[in-house]
Amino acid sequence: MKIRFLPTLLVAALLTTAIAPAATANDLTDVGYLDQTALASLPAFVSVNRQLAAYKAQLDRQFATAMRAARTPADRQRVAAQFQQQYSNEQRTLAGPAFMRAQLAIASVASSKNLSVVVDKRIIIYGGQDITQQVLHVLQSSQSILPLGTAPPPSEIGFVDQSALENSPQVKAASDQMAAFAEQQRRLYAAQFAHAASDAQKQQIAAAYTAAMTNKQNEVLKPLLDHVQDVTGQVARRKGLILIIDHADILYGGTDITTDVQNALSK
Repeated sequence: MKIRFLPTLLVAALLTTAIAPAATANDLTDVGYLDQTALASLPAFVSVNRQLAAYKAQLDRQFATAMRAARTPADRQRVAAQFQQQYSNEQRTLAGPAFMRAQLAIASVASSKNLSVVVDKRIIIYGGQDITQQVLHVLQSSQSILPLGTAPPPSEIGFVDQSALENSPQVKAASDQMAAFAEQQRRLYAAQFAHAASDAQKQQIAAAYTAAMTNKQNEVLKPLLDHVQDVTGQVARRKGLILIIDHADILYGGTDITTDVQNALSK
């Protein structure tokens, strides 16, 4: 079993669409975007990714051994959390300096172009200013990049850190419920699978397992996701924001409404 380094309960696309009044082209003239895959091809990031891949391969083997020794779902969750933390720590150590320089380069270019926010290119379909080449030019220079003396200007584009929302009581309860159900279903269908007399029967059992999990997700998660999206939309409208996206897609600027959404969910 491989470590899943991006475990998440919330659907990744939950907050990547507009949930406030639709933005017009005139609304988004101060928005820039960056192709992060271009940055990943730079020598500094290639080296970091190579080191992280080697570390992850080693960690995967240790993780598999530890999971085989785990006896209960709680033990498996503890092991997964432990190895996730180990990887995150190594990621920060190896990638931290390169990431910080990239952040400074993005901020420098954004400031020079009076942009209030910079997002990942993959969520852009139309509009915005491509600052990829300018950022690459700054990163490839040998000069030091000084931090900006001022904060980004106010933005009508907001963002939410979905990983932080997963710690809310409702989300954690739903996650625990899904984990318990998944463990129960794995045991049930594993026994059936082991006694299957043909490949056709195995396919039927696998399909039944998938259907059971999908039905449970629709029962437990869909109402929660709808509620989170509704609450997020309410916060966005109250703050006059025209668009809300996930924190992972924000590279510079933006208005953080994570705490506001968390507080609204706790009511």
